[in-house]
Amino acid sequence: MSSESSKKRKPKVIRSDGAPAEGKRNRSDTEQEGKYYSEEAEVDLRDPGRDYELYKYTCQELQRLMAEIQDLKSRGGKDAAKQKVDAYHLQLQNLLYEVMHLQKEITKCLEFKSKHEEIDLVSLEEFYKEAPPDISKAEVTMGDPHQQTLARLDWELEQRKRLAEKYRECLSNKEKILKEIEVKKEYLSSLQPRLNSIMQASLPVQEYLFMPFDQAHKQYETARHLPPPLYVLFVQTTAYGQACDKTLSVAIEGSVDEAKALFKPPEDSQDDESDSDAEEEQTTKRRRPTLGVQLDDKRKEMLKRHPLSVMLDLKCKDDSVLHLTFYYLMNLNIMTVKAKVTTATELITPISAGDLLSPDSVLSCLYPGDHGKKTPNPANQYQFDKVGILTLRDYVLDLGHPYLWVQKLGGLHFPKEQPQHTVIADHSLSASHMETTMKLLKTRVQSRLALHKQFASLEHGIVPVTSDCQYLFPAKVVSRLVKWVTIAHEDYTELHFTKDIVEAGLAGDTNLYYMALVERGTAKLQAAVVLNPGYSSIPPIFQLCLNWKGEKTNNNDDNIRAMESEVNVCYKELCGPQPSHQLLTNQLQRLCVLLDVYLETESHDDSVEGPKEFPQEKMCLRLFRGPSRMKPFKYNHPQGFFSHR
Repeated sequence: MSSESSKKRKPKVIRSDGAPAEGKRNRSDTEQEGKYYSEEAEVDLRDPGRDYELYKYTCQELQRLMAEIQDLKSRGGKDAAKQKVDAYHLQLQNLLYEVMHLQKEITKCLEFKSKHEEIDLVSLEEFYKEAPPDISKAEVTMGDPHQQTLARLDWELEQRKRLAEKYRECLSNKEKILKEIEVKKEYLSSLQPRLNSIMQASLPVQEYLFMPFDQAHKQYETARHLPPPLYVLFVQTTAYGQACDKTLSVAIEGSVDEAKALFKPPEDSQDDESDSDAEEEQTTKRRRPTLGVQLDDKRKEMLKRHPLSVMLDLKCKDDSVLHLTFYYLMNLNIMTVKAKVTTATELITPISAGDLLSPDSVLSCLYPGDHGKKTPNPANQYQFDKVGILTLRDYVLDLGHPYLWVQKLGGLHFPKEQPQHTVIADHSLSASHMETTMKLLKTRVQSRLALHKQFASLEHGIVPVTSDCQYLFPAKVVSRLVKWVTIAHEDYTELHFTKDIVEAGLAGDTNLYYMALVERGTAKLQAAVVLNPGYSSIPPIFQLCLNWKGEKTNNNDDNIRAMESEVNVCYKELCGPQPSHQLLTNQLQRLCVLLDVYLETESHDDSVEGPKEFPQEKMCLRLFRGPSRMKPFKYNHPQGFFSHR
């Protein structure tokens, strides 16, 4: 490189990052930042011969490498190796695909479900016992599961053929019997009018011969003046008493003269006009009644009852009697009933049992939803609007309750879809509901009397458990009932741990509400109870709140929810002998047992000195289960241990 060209080149400035260069480490920072690179100085320092040899060697190496690369490319060795690898790779992929395909086929075979698996075949013992040898072929099928299955399917087909033939025979017999029934029905339907005409024609003969059934005769004579619904009720209840219940007493009460006066023909119209004119002259002289008095008179007229009523005395097993008095509201065309319960011995009424035998609630919801507070006749609402009556609820204590079942016993039916102007009392409607209703009435009285006796014990802290139900509970129950009181519907709805029941619509105003308090040591368990009027066919509903180491409900403690499930969901285990009048007391006793299990299985705090507050006395197979640490609440009889459900 010439010196002139080197002089024209600008020197390069080397800017260091702060690290000192070799040989000049002792210089200052300002000198290091301004260091220059001089190419001319480097040329002077290097040996030209040595640089030429280095350049020559480098060129030779490049030539050698290029020749070697050219040789390798010309021979093609690398490409052949690549093709071989690709071939092996493709073969591997094919094999993997075949393996995957075979695995899928194997899975399909394993998961294959034949139609015969859905058939419930007879057991092997029954098959070899009942199937003929030509089908069972025991010497072949005993060692071959496939042949065994085929033989069982053949036997199933043979049995179904026989059953199909038997079914066809039964159908033919059924058709014959139905035809016979239709013939007898036609005969009976034609017999009823004939009997009625015969009975009507024989009345003068009975009067002439002075037949011994004088009282019954008087009743039937009085029954002529009953309005049609009460007449239907009287006839059907009398027939039911003669056929099914000899203890049923039916009587007609009221003034016959007043009933006859209702059907007297009007007198001469001229006399009426003269009388009305005289009355108008007298009323003009007197002060005319106010609008309020006129409305009251119209209401009284609209709610007027028929002078005659029908009274039933329904006797139960324990000599208690349900007295039912049926009335007919003439202008509203509906029936009402008043109830009263009497017992053979005088009952001491507990405080909490005040509403059990109350005339206002003893028959409430005899059928679900039939609370007897509203009129069943849709036309009555228009009549009420004219005289300013908002609802019949305000008058049921004086008039009686217009239950739907009362209307049906009187043969009245008010269809909501197609309201009728005139409703005719139907004997067949009354007869179809008579037996079921009478049984429900007896069951209701017996259930309420059983609750009446139980409440007397509950108010004294005693949970009565009959001998038939002792096996449902362990021998030792430490928790005890300390309080049983009735609460109002409004108080129940305001409790914070009953919101689920209220929001679910299970806390209606026709139910009865109670509060129970169960204690053991420092633990206090509150139980809000909803008692449906249909008890015991409809079980009570319990909502719990435990006050121990804080307040625990079903919202913050899964075990409290499990305790509620034990008494609310698994109630059938606690029904006891029919008709299950011990269900409520058994639920309360189960609640005491559940509180024992809850407290005894609770883990002991090691930081607290002294003995455990609630030592474990119940035998449990397993104290906890699952991440929520559920406790064993199910009692197993007769082993006497508790387990999880």
